[in-house]
Amino acid sequence: MQIISLKCIISILEFILKYFSGGVVMKPRYFAITGLENYFGSKILKPGMVVKLSKDLENEYDGEAISVSLSPIGKIGYVANSVRTVPRGCYSAGRIYDIFDNFAYGIIKFITKDVAIAEFFDEFDEDYDISIEIIEEIWEKDKNSPDF
Repeated sequence: MQIISLKCIISILEFILKYFSGGVVMKPRYFAITGLENYFGSKILKPGMVVKLSKDLENEYDGEAISVSLSPIGKIGYVANSVRTVPRGCYSAGRIYDIFDNFAYGIIKFITKDVAIAEFFDEFDEDYDISIEIIEEIWEKDKNSPDF
C-alpha cells in the first residue's frame, strides 16, 4: 500500500477543481529579477510580496526590457533577459514580453543575495490589497478610541 502525502492530495484536488470548473491548468511561470543592487538591494524583499512588471519602452539597450517595481518604493530591478542572468527554470524577459500588454504582476517566491525569483501573473486584483489596508487602518482608529 502506497502512502500519498497531504501536499500531493491537495495538488490533485486543486487540479480537479480547476479542470471541472473550466479553468485552464498551467504550470507556474517564474522569472528572475536582476539589478537589485542598482536600486534598493534584495534585503527589502520578502516572499509573498507583489511586484508590478512594466514594459520599458524607452530602454535603448534592450527592446524587450521589463522593469520591476514595488509599491510604494518604485523600480527595484529588471526581469533577467540574458543567458548569463536567467536562472534555469525561469522565463526570460523576451519569453514573457509578448504575453502581456503593458503591465503584469509577480509574487516573490525566493530571494538570494542579488537575485529574486517571482511567479508571473498577467492579472492581479490590486483592489483586494487596498481594501484590506483600509480596514486595518479603520480598525486601528477604532481600537484607540474611547468607545472601543
